[in-house]
Amino acid sequence: MENKLYAYWLCSVPGVGNRTIEKLQKIFGTAEQIYHATEEEWAQVLKASQLEEMKQHKMDWNIQEEYNKMKAQGIRFLLKEDEDYPKRLLHIPDAPYGVFVKGNLPEENQLSVAIIGARDCSEYGRYVAQALGKCMGENGVQVISGMARGIDGISQEAALYAGGVSFAVLGSGVDVCYPAQNRALYDQIQKQGGILSIYPPGTEPRPQNFPPRNRIVSGLADVVVVIEARQKSGTLITVDMALEQGKEVYVVPGRITDRLSDGCNKLMKQGAGVVLSPEEFLEEIRGLWKNQSQPEDKGQFQRRQSNEQIFSTIKMKTVIEIPEALQEVYDLLDFYPKSVEQLLEQLPKRYDVTSLNTALMRLCLDKQVLQVSPGHFCRNCRDE
Repeated sequence: MENKLYAYWLCSVPGVGNRTIEKLQKIFGTAEQIYHATEEEWAQVLKASQLEEMKQHKMDWNIQEEYNKMKAQGIRFLLKEDEDYPKRLLHIPDAPYGVFVKGNLPEENQLSVAIIGARDCSEYGRYVAQALGKCMGENGVQVISGMARGIDGISQEAALYAGGVSFAVLGSGVDVCYPAQNRALYDQIQKQGGILSIYPPGTEPRPQNFPPRNRIVSGLADVVVVIEARQKSGTLITVDMALEQGKEVYVVPGRITDRLSDGCNKLMKQGAGVVLSPEEFLEEIRGLWKNQSQPEDKGQFQRRQSNEQIFSTIKMKTVIEIPEALQEVYDLLDFYPKSVEQLLEQLPKRYDVTSLNTALMRLCLDKQVLQVSPGHFCRNCRDE
């Protein structure tokens, strides 16, 4: 425990990252020994700017007080030598020196899938993320992601809503909810899973924090699934890290004219696995995961909370019955936007612009259809 106080100090030094800590350990040993080393000894490893930060941090930091503050927030700090340090992370390149946790940790003997993708996803991407997250949640597969806007958060919401578990890896401290709009998700994940970070409490989200965070997302997963990614996107950084870690990568294919699917389609061409349906994907990854324990009917997922608890914070699409008079129009729509002109070409001749717009307006009011731009509509898979 004494060394952990010093380890927390070391992890909190600005500008001193994982690899620098590893170099310091090779020379000095424990975090406590690093703390008590002289400035001249530190200078063997640290750059001038890092040395100044280390000196200042040692003067400003009350080791016991700061550690107690962290614990008072319900945050655990795990080092590699700790028994409950995530075992999957021990096997990745540049395994993190320390991990901060709020809530629970992923189960080591349970299948984990990282679901990642575009922040500005399409309705098609939203639909697939919900369907995949729901399937994983219902079948005891742990969903790992970054709680980001778009695909990440949508899939995690769906897994929780289905009574499953999810774990978010943040590019900030575990006590900093980012993005702020996902506050309800952040709170619910702590009840049905956990929040993890390699950054100390209080760390604000910065662009440079996210690539290192991404290796933890893939590191905690057995399989990585990409739903919508542009050809140059942060999502593909996670894919590169997953491949380096020896993880299986799957993609959801998209239209060749859709720029949001360029990254997925390219990965598919390079040999990534293809998700054609959540159920088929689940069956396939269970076969890949040799140590997967078979689900049981009795008390299958003991973490499952009552629907009332889950509904209180996570809202999914409410399906209502579509009137017969509107069904023809609804059936022609999918999650790719269609124009009024395209719909008129496919509808019976009794429809004109006025009657079609009336039907679309009613479907929009019932939240079954979404107007994504003037004159363009698609199915809606969310509650507004």
